[in-house]
Amino acid sequence: MIKPKEHLTSLKNPKIQNMVSLHKSRESREKGVFLIEGVRELEKAVKAGYHLTSLFYCPELISIEYLKIFSGKTTEVYTITKEVFQRITYRGNNGGLIATAKRKEHHIIGLQLNKNPLLLILESVEKPGNLGAILRTADAAGVDAVIVCDQQTDLYNSNIIRSSLGCIFTIPVFVGSSAEVIDLLKANEIKIYCTSLLASVPYYTIDFTISAAIIMGAEATGLTPIWLDHSDQNIVIPMRGNVDSLNVSTSAAIVIFEAMKQRRFEKSKRTKSNLSK
Repeated sequence: MIKPKEHLTSLKNPKIQNMVSLHKSRESREKGVFLIEGVRELEKAVKAGYHLTSLFYCPELISIEYLKIFSGKTTEVYTITKEVFQRITYRGNNGGLIATAKRKEHHIIGLQLNKNPLLLILESVEKPGNLGAILRTADAAGVDAVIVCDQQTDLYNSNIIRSSLGCIFTIPVFVGSSAEVIDLLKANEIKIYCTSLLASVPYYTIDFTISAAIIMGAEATGLTPIWLDHSDQNIVIPMRGNVDSLNVSTSAAIVIFEAMKQRRFEKSKRTKSNLSK
């Protein structure tokens, strides 16, 4: 049974001010906690083993019946007025629920590869919305893991959580430098397929049934030389119109689902992750 400790009515309340500060990535990293908005996203986080440090809800926007799934997950439960709630949340349609949770460590040192993995590598992708959309696609397709190289944005950015529909919690996500990730791929004999216009073959001609990593670059500049120099084969999505590139999340979806089609959408056991709590 959810039992609120206090009803918060002022933006000047220290608990409210602390929560608002977590919208800034620097504050979130320093305090080791982050914000999660929405019932669906919170459900996924709890199922994935994230520890909720506090839970805030607005009785005018959500029935306490919907909170049963979070019973026992934290003792720090508070109700908030509608006016305060709408001022502090990032999203307008979050269902009247917001929580703080402990961050996890995502360095690739915790990655444990399955046999014949399919990995998606993202180098320096900057836009949180794109990264979130890619995570959602990767989860839908059953990619073993997503690795973010030379990280440009906080994985727990509110926009990533929102645009991924909470898939940041459901799919193994790791971070590392490009050099670290290349060493990992080479050591495990995983083929490197870089998306590039240079010396490329159509993506659908590649055999993705073997251990493979699909490499996507930054939205504006593409992949850097370190990846192109280590590519086993560059791949391209053929286009018949006037443009020569697509949004990175769209490109990722096209190539990922071609790979999964070749693998006949076999249910993945998913790469094991050892994310520290």
